Amino acid sequence: MADKISHSDEEWRRRLTPEQYSVCRGKGTERSFSGQYVHLKEEGVYQCSACGQPLFGSGEKYNSGTGWPSFWAPIEKGAVTGKADRSHFMERMEVLCSRCESHLGHVFDDGPPPTHLRYCINSVSLKFVPKEKPAGLKGAGQRPGDSPGSGKPRPRRGR
Repeated sequence: MADKISHSDEEWRRRLTPEQYSVCRGKGTERSFSGQYVHLKEEGVYQCSACGQPLFGSGEKYNSGTGWPSFWAPIEKGAVTGKADRSHFMERMEVLCSRCESHLGHVFDDGPPPTHLRYCINSVSLKFVPKEKPAGLKGAGQRPGDSPGSGKPRPRRGR
């Protein structure tokens, strides 16, 4: 894991969007089913939106039906930490980024095997980085000679 980082409250406000600040630093929660990663099925890594530390992999993501991205384990031991949360007349375990201590969500013991844990994470606390495709692979429907990403054939040189 990378070295811990800390910033003043003023610096966090400059670095984060108002929604990110509210959740990551203010321990807020986004509305269920409102986050951009709830239904994402693409392969890749979910990083902390505040500091960029890798937190969860797409292989550990599953549909819990709760309205928040859910994972059965972090990407590696030590990526996240837990802290008792007794707010709102409940006792829960808060999940924090181990690098910058941003609030990510909560972990519950009702998840799938093998861990039986459900890391219920706010989308706004995450930044998704898609898995890179091996070099040389063409996109769907792309022919040799087409310009990558343009959707248009490259001009052909006359003979």
